[in-house]
Amino acid sequence: MQKKVSTTTKKVVAKKAVKKVASKTKKATGKKALVYANNTNSFWVNDGQILNSLLALNEAMSSMEKAVFAHHVNKEKHDFADWVDSVLCDGACASELRKAKTPTSVKTVVSKHLKSYQI
Repeated sequence: MQKKVSTTTKKVVAKKAVKKVASKTKKATGKKALVYANNTNSFWVNDGQILNSLLALNEAMSSMEKAVFAHHVNKEKHDFADWVDSVLCDGACASELRKAKTPTSVKTVVSKHLKSYQI
């Protein structure tokens, strides 16, 4: 009597690798898109500078003279905070800016909030 040898064939299934591409969206990075104001909504500083984003505001604070800053920020008003709130639509940053009374403190607040943006 002959022994029957069973031949079992294994099926090898090739798995296709799916390449995941991370897109630079708010969901993927957790960061929001930086808002740029158009020409008519840009911030016109008393010394002639024209600011169109938080990046520009941050940079301007590095060299802004005290008299120019005092024209925009005093007991009655905080033009930078108003602009950030109404034009750049960042209420959280604007709220913190209202407490900032020097160019250095404005730069600190803006730098902190820039970390939440895609740059």
